[in-house]
Amino acid sequence: FNMLTDTLYVMEVISGGPSQKVGLLPGDKIIYVNDSLIAGIKKDNQDVIKMLRGPKGTTVNVRVLRRGTPQLLDFRIVRDKIPIYSIDAKYMVDHHTGYIRLSRFGVSSSEEFLAAEKELKAKGMKNLILDLTGNGGGILQTASDIVDEFLGAGKLVVYTEGKNQPRYDLRTTSAGSFEQGSLVVLVDEGSASASEIVAGAVQDWDRGVVVGRRTFGKGLVQRQLPLPDGTMIRLTVARYYTPTGRSIQKPYEEGNIDAYNRDFFNRVQHGEMWHADSIRFPDSLRFKTLVNKRTVYGGGGIMPDYFVPVDTNSVTDLHRNLIGRGIVNKLAIAEVDKNRARLLKSYSHVEKFKSDYRIPESMITRMKEMAKGEKMEWDDEQFRKSEQFLKIQLKALMARDLFDSSAYFVIINDENDLFREGLRIISNPGVYDELLNGSFSVARK
Repeated sequence: FNMLTDTLYVMEVISGGPSQKVGLLPGDKIIYVNDSLIAGIKKDNQDVIKMLRGPKGTTVNVRVLRRGTPQLLDFRIVRDKIPIYSIDAKYMVDHHTGYIRLSRFGVSSSEEFLAAEKELKAKGMKNLILDLTGNGGGILQTASDIVDEFLGAGKLVVYTEGKNQPRYDLRTTSAGSFEQGSLVVLVDEGSASASEIVAGAVQDWDRGVVVGRRTFGKGLVQRQLPLPDGTMIRLTVARYYTPTGRSIQKPYEEGNIDAYNRDFFNRVQHGEMWHADSIRFPDSLRFKTLVNKRTVYGGGGIMPDYFVPVDTNSVTDLHRNLIGRGIVNKLAIAEVDKNRARLLKSYSHVEKFKSDYRIPESMITRMKEMAKGEKMEWDDEQFRKSEQFLKIQLKALMARDLFDSSAYFVIINDENDLFREGLRIISNPGVYDELLNGSFSVARK
């Protein structure tokens, strides 16, 4: 849900969750919670969450206004565990290429991945783009299970080793379900931990092409030690290493936490976010992959096979303020709420919405009015620079509200340089093979 002005809108109903079971729908406006009026009263999301949450098995009563229904609808929701899914999106990009975006490595992530892969294969998938951008990691075994689908049995996925900790190897255990098709893994500076284990294993075994920017560099193994007063400390005992022996952990100076936390800003300052050649690797950090013997790099994080810089061409102060103050999101919600039935009648599926729908000028006029209401300074030149991207964002947010979370990425990925480069590479066997064979003449955008 999302609080728009002073009304709580249901944005998406989680499959298998308590709200879906009783029949709540996207676009419903929650007016009462347990006889307490919440519409017309400015409350933030946390206040509403406290009212809706409770012990499993207890109930919460909500009264809902649904467009086209004159009277409020009453729902009695039995509180239950809400499933948290790891896959943000899964869809076919073209007749042969599937796309899966994984946001975390949770307990159910490998099962979700297998189900998504099976669904896309049934639609003709031969090649896969696996999007791990912004994925901060999660469970080590889950990462290993997903790598297992790309490699044959008995292959080293990752190993841990420390000063007083013997080496421990984690290997694939069975034949994979996707060992043959072309594979591109998208990563960026927000890809960490388990994401780096997956990307590192795919790269070291020459199983696929890693596209994007250098990953975060989080590769420490920590053990929790209980103290007599009931508290705990986390003690670093080992590090994660990719199959070729590269340490995933970025360098740090003992006790200098500020420098460690400023790593991202240092990457920006040194130009790494825009130019791959801003990164220098000594010979000691050069490694050879296990199959094709091409050069890959250690030193913290996973350096991609093909570098894609941050795109700042359409980002302006106006754009940042419109996003930061929630104007773009509120505008998309309001437009769908007002026209949901008409939009769904005209655009029965996301592909038709993507190809045919255009953001009307009335929405841009409303955007200017909302910005004025927020006492924002409107700059026409900045708007012209950001206009195309703003319209794509509006359209993607509307698609998510109308269809599902995959629909958002179906549209927004058209403006995502990492995705576009990944798709170009996987669609061009010559470029794909050159990258896997270590031809760096095409490895820099």
